[in-house]
Amino acid sequence: MIKYDRFELKNGLKVIVHKDKTTPIVVINIVYNVGARDELEEKTGFAHLFEHLMFGGSVNIPNYDAPLQIVGGENNAFTNNDITNYYLTLPKENIETGFWLESDRMLSLAFSEKSLEVQRSVVIEEFKQRYLNQPYGDVYLLLRPLAYKKHPYKWATIGKEISHIENATMQDVKDFFYSHYAPNNAVMVVAGDVETEEIKKLAEKWFGDIEYRDIKSRNLPKEPKQTEERTLTVKKDVPYHAIYKAYHMCDRLHPDYHATDLLSDVLSNGDSSRLYRKLVQEQKLFLELNAYIMGSNDEGLFIISGKINEGVDIEKAEQAIQTEIDTLIKDGIEAEELQKVKNKVEASLIYSEVSLLNRAMSLAMRDLLDDAKNVNSETEKYTSVKADDIIRMAKKVLVKENCSTLYYLSESLSK
Repeated sequence: MIKYDRFELKNGLKVIVHKDKTTPIVVINIVYNVGARDELEEKTGFAHLFEHLMFGGSVNIPNYDAPLQIVGGENNAFTNNDITNYYLTLPKENIETGFWLESDRMLSLAFSEKSLEVQRSVVIEEFKQRYLNQPYGDVYLLLRPLAYKKHPYKWATIGKEISHIENATMQDVKDFFYSHYAPNNAVMVVAGDVETEEIKKLAEKWFGDIEYRDIKSRNLPKEPKQTEERTLTVKKDVPYHAIYKAYHMCDRLHPDYHATDLLSDVLSNGDSSRLYRKLVQEQKLFLELNAYIMGSNDEGLFIISGKINEGVDIEKAEQAIQTEIDTLIKDGIEAEELQKVKNKVEASLIYSEVSLLNRAMSLAMRDLLDDAKNVNSETEKYTSVKADDIIRMAKKVLVKENCSTLYYLSESLSK
């Protein structure tokens, strides 16, 4: 069980303190309630651009990294469609440096043209290298808008297109910052050999004077129920044909979330899983084959994806996937198989808690999602899933009318 204390400043900043006396390192993790889903469709990629801009200098500190490195600290960040997360680690005796750095960039960025140009170039290069010039790199640039027609999950975190970042103005950047970056739109976790009263004083000293801001209200369009199969075929310079099947599933807080997650594990978690054993090892239809969920806060996607062995007909490979789904629904799940996947999930959750940083992140994200206390009930929610729950979700989710399929073909193998 992850134990913690929690308090809130007058400006709305939620602070969680997790004590661990066994380490000399302190983690400060701040998650902001803003992701790619909060962008305008004609101005995408801003949440990710901001992840970079937050390291480009704040109102009083021109270089974020230098002071942190001097005191032996490290930092990083990541963005997804739902949140933006910043974290740093540093020795306990230098904790106040972390508070100084994080509070100053929450207060205001420098908003310099130089920083914007530098970070814009970095993001554009990342877009090209990771998404456009890498084999299969643009899969989710293609699959998301195929699966989503209304909800802003229809674009990837990197953005819909490079031009949106190229055309970003300083006013766009300022508007995005003051609409989403604020103490009342964030959760801060401080973890390590610390005392709650000490953290209260530091939080009040460094964050207490930052103004409460009017946060742009989130009123996202609900994705309509998909009622017919969608397909898209592309040919690219890649070594193998690949197939990506995206099925709509429930949101992160839905009672069926954990059963749907376990369904993906039954199909594809380890060498003894159904899809790997049957279609990779025995029938040798696929080089690799995976089933997983996106884990989105809003209604997300259940993905089955695989690279197909050379010489295998893509229709045959796709039908083999459907055969395994049909077999699962028809024959059900043996108790031993279900217990095996539950054991793997439980072991993964326990192992993740070994890391102080992971614990801090889990508390921050869970508190933003609903309530930090629920971080301790995840294992129970997985272990309470019954075989019938998984079969029920397979019947509901893994149906043709609910599926968007991307056929990603190799140009050389298509000749």
